[in-house]
Amino acid sequence: MKPFGYQRPVTAEEAVSLGARPGARYLGGGTNLVDLMKLGVEAPELLVDVTGLALGNITDTPDGVLVGATVRNSDLAADPRIRRGYPVLSQALLAGASGQLRNMATVAGNLLQRTRCLYFQDVSKACNKRLPGSGCPARVGIHRDLAILGASAHCLATHPSDMCVALTALDAVVEVAGQHGVRQIAITDLFPLPADDPARETVLGPGSLITGVKLPVLPMAVNSRYRKARDRASYAFATGSVAAALHVADGVVADVRIALGAVAPVPWRARRAEQALVGQPAVARSFLGAADAELAVADVLPQNGYKVPLLRNLITAVLTELAEATRR
Repeated sequence: MKPFGYQRPVTAEEAVSLGARPGARYLGGGTNLVDLMKLGVEAPELLVDVTGLALGNITDTPDGVLVGATVRNSDLAADPRIRRGYPVLSQALLAGASGQLRNMATVAGNLLQRTRCLYFQDVSKACNKRLPGSGCPARVGIHRDLAILGASAHCLATHPSDMCVALTALDAVVEVAGQHGVRQIAITDLFPLPADDPARETVLGPGSLITGVKLPVLPMAVNSRYRKARDRASYAFATGSVAAALHVADGVVADVRIALGAVAPVPWRARRAEQALVGQPAVARSFLGAADAELAVADVLPQNGYKVPLLRNLITAVLTELAEATRR
């Protein structure tokens, strides 16, 4: 590991200033960044430890719930307000990693975690995300776990977060402090698709400090669920996942939110499926049709084509369970 500096600011303003320095990285729980430093993927010149900032609270607001950036994943998953009002988020957090890692990982760190693509993590291999212009060997190499939606010729990597899939379904908004003040970014706008620039993973610039995540008032979030498919029962990244919230009125889909994980370079908002469902009977036939509408644009390769039927079944199963819950 290369030598690096370490600073522990006590105010957000100080953190923003330190974070704007060349080679600086913010450090929360370190569950992803430190691993990447050990692998040689990341080599920051300065670690800015933000765990001492006053960003560790979960607060009720008139327009929803504000979750501080340094709230631990385990604390957020266990919070009664989250379990009651946004169960999809609690379930997604509990599906991620292990209890020990959830006790360390922070909300902001989860938002900014980097892909687990084998080529990205192996510095002996080419990777456009790690070394722009070096190529993407995954397309003709190992791509079983990689993207079928939103990828480009330059990158097939998937976003690894469970939490972000749930936040995408909940229309969450990310609060960011920077050198020019505070701004709010819809989570669907936080992560750009790779296109020709896979190394650009977020719209954040140097010194941009995530200070919190806003969960809006969303009554149908009470009827929400997260389902994750993986190769083993625990401590494994998804091969496919679904976060959904459903509002049914008189047997018809009145409103719906669907997000998919492990199928795209970003947490994937399934807008085609949502549009196909509104006004349709809340039955399996409609859910299957909506899943097909979303997955019709999938670009599959020999090893990852299984994700299409996997996601089709996951979407249908989750929405069917939510529809049944409204009838009880």
